Parts: sequence; structure tokens; C-alpha cells
Amino acid sequence: MASLSSRACARRPRPPKPSSLARLLSFPMKLIGLTGGIASGKSTVAAMLSRAGVPVLDADKLSRKVVEPGKPAYREIAARWPEVLRPDGAIDRSKLGGIVFADRAQLRELSAMVIPRIVDELRREIGALEARGEPICVVEAATLFEENLEHLFNGVLLVRAPPELQVRRLIERNGYSEEHARQRLAAQMPLEEKVRRSRWSVENAGQVGELEQRVREVWERILREA
Repeated sequence: MASLSSRACARRPRPPKPSSLARLLSFPMKLIGLTGGIASGKSTVAAMLSRAGVPVLDADKLSRKVVEPGKPAYREIAARWPEVLRPDGAIDRSKLGGIVFADRAQLRELSAMVIPRIVDELRREIGALEARGEPICVVEAATLFEENLEHLFNGVLLVRAPPELQVRRLIERNGYSEEHARQRLAAQMPLEEKVRRSRWSVENAGQVGELEQRVREVWERILREA
């Protein structure tokens, strides 16, 4: 991406390989990645930015779109893991997750099927935003660092939350037991690694008004620095 600063370029852990990534990098508009750990509040931050008029794309929603019945990724997943198909033909995402998150090799297989298709969808949506004259776009992606996608962006905004707050949210929101909630947190990429690979971060301590103020402040920084 021509607009990437030398600082941002220096943060790339590896060069992009798939041609779809290269096409995404060709856009001159500024792209900001938004990520965070499970139950950190990244979707809340995305909603705040969206209400403020910032275009926000949800890579996680696109991940569901690209595995709909009939799509190429769906056919590949169905052939590789037929046991995850529901009676109606849809993919049981929970069952598939249970398989691939227990085996890194299978997770890499799934990523190879899905990630290039998600990037292609992002490219189309970003192109439409650019045609409208939008100068900047935020892409929310839960596994942005895990998939080594930070090189697609001018910088990444990380949403952080205290672990105990994340555990409480998982119990209240997802119905997890405390043990399961802590297991999910323990399985995530360490926060220190995410902080190291992020250009900006915002702390979510659970107070909405306080978070809104912090988001406003960090967004002003992003507009100056990206």
C-alpha cells in the first residue's frame, strides 16, 4: 500500500504472499485494523466508531458469508470435514471450531480455505467505499494477528480489557462456566504479543462513558498518525 509509512512497513512480520493480499494493498485509502481478545469489547469500539460516521467492515461477518452453502470455501470444508455439516447442509461452526482449534495443522488448513476469500470480500467492499470518496476505513477482525494480517493495514488498534472482566463477560454473555471461560482466555495469543504488534491501543475497563472518551482520543491520534 503506497500510503504505508516506513514505520508501519517496519512492523510487518512477513511479506504478503497471496495475490488477493497484494490487490488489497493497492488501495490508497487508509486501512485501520481493529482487534482484541475474546470479550475485550472490540465490537463495542467498532460500534462507537460506526456511530461516529467511520466506515467499519466486519471480517468475522464476512467469514460467515464465504462459507455459505454453494460457496467455494463451503465445498472445500464440506469435503475435508463432512462431520461438521448440519442436517440442513449448513456448517456447524461450533463443531468445526472444536476440531480445528485443537489441532494447529487443521487450523492452518481451514485458514488457507477461508482467509483468501475473506480478503477478496474485503477488497470489494473497500473498493466500494473508496469509490464513494471515503478516506479511511476500519476492519474489525478477531484473529488479525493470529492470521498475520497486520501488514494489510496502516496500523492496528488493539482493544484491551482486564482478564477478570473478560471472564465475567464470557460467563454472562456466552453462558460459559468459569473454568471454560478461563480456558478460552488461556488459549489466546498473549496480550503482550498483541500490544507489541499494535500501533495503538485502548483500555476497556467496562465503563461505557469512559470507553467512549478513550475511543475519541485514540481516533484523533489515528487520524494524525496513520
